[in-house]
Amino acid sequence: MENNRRQFITTTALASLSIPLLGMKKNVLEEDKLRLPLIKPPALKTGDTIAISAPAGAVWDDAQIEKFVSIMENSGFQVKRGQTLKEKYGYFAGTDEFRASEINKFFLDKSVNAIFCMKGGWGCAKILDKLNFEVIKNNPKVIMGFSDITSLLIAINAKTGMATYHGPVGNSGWNDFTIKYVKEVLVDKKIVSYTYPEEETDKYYTINEGKATGILVGGNLTVLASMIGSEYLPDWKNKILFLEETGEEPYRIDRMLTQLKLAGVLKNISGFVFGKCVKCEAEEPEKAFTLQQVLEQHIKPLGIPAFYGAMIGHIVNKYTIPIGINAEIDASTGSIKLLETAVL
Repeated sequence: MENNRRQFITTTALASLSIPLLGMKKNVLEEDKLRLPLIKPPALKTGDTIAISAPAGAVWDDAQIEKFVSIMENSGFQVKRGQTLKEKYGYFAGTDEFRASEINKFFLDKSVNAIFCMKGGWGCAKILDKLNFEVIKNNPKVIMGFSDITSLLIAINAKTGMATYHGPVGNSGWNDFTIKYVKEVLVDKKIVSYTYPEEETDKYYTINEGKATGILVGGNLTVLASMIGSEYLPDWKNKILFLEETGEEPYRIDRMLTQLKLAGVLKNISGFVFGKCVKCEAEEPEKAFTLQQVLEQHIKPLGIPAFYGAMIGHIVNKYTIPIGINAEIDASTGSIKLLETAVL
């Protein structure tokens, strides 16, 4: 009887120990599933074909299309124009199904080496559930844009592990500064160091000093905040979050950063970079916080390296920032440095 009792106690104790161990094993397996292998698209080269698509807003000025086509051709690329460039469906460049279908087709098209988006606006989030992520994963190629294109870039990276590129759209200003970074990242396969330009009058400022390493993820704050709760966002652990915004008052920035905080995004990241915030002043500044105060209220308590003012956003001089690539930031100098090439 005593032996049976001892055996029962021993068995029960071992069983109780195995429960948390099983839970730990499950959590590790779940985390592993989130870590998709990084896929780098092939680097671009002279003679490659750039497909131009409008996956969001309709293009109302044909002259912008012609100008962008000319820039691409003068850079040594061939151009394939998407049908979305001609479509008008309310404020969209065609129906959701039509716009999604064009992205899927361009990824399947072996003659296309990259997809550059013509403009942002609104609409990319509406096509995410219509994209064929298996096709995209099996046919890796450069896809680039910013602003509303943020949802497309983050979703593709999160669902496939493929690096995507936060850079100029077709109706951006393609000046020497912007072209330099497009070329260094996508063509020359450089391990790029994004140093703050000395001639820039609107200087960066450090929120928290120090260096941080992690995987770059980010884009437009409004777009990113609107994706919270969806299946198209990454695991935020050890990510360097970069954000940009335009036309939003500080209280709106405050609201969206609060949303990221409540969703558990901010507590997991290893570093933080806010690009330029254009036209983000308060209507009544005497009754409001400044943008700098809002950023400090949210980011300073995190204790992670963080700075404001990188050349990212609705500005003329733009960096091309790869999403899904390892990088290091130095908040004390306002710099970002890739730790690997962004393309193969």
